[in-house]
Amino acid sequence: MNKDQVEGRVDQAKGKIKEVTGKVVGNEKLQGEGVADQAAGKVQSTYGDVKEKAKDAIKSGADKL
Repeated sequence: MNKDQVEGRVDQAKGKIKEVTGKVVGNEKLQGEGVADQAAGKVQSTYGDVKEKAKDAIKSGADKL
């Protein structure tokens, strides 16, 4: 796993906690921030996934030479 994958997944988890906390206390702003944090975390982890796959593909191609 690379840094982007880890940080993205951490941000998703923190966002979920904010969203649930916002629902429990009735704070729509906190709930909305949680949803936004989850989306940002998903983007970052997906970016990390793509980087990892590209690195693996390059390594696999180099191994075939």
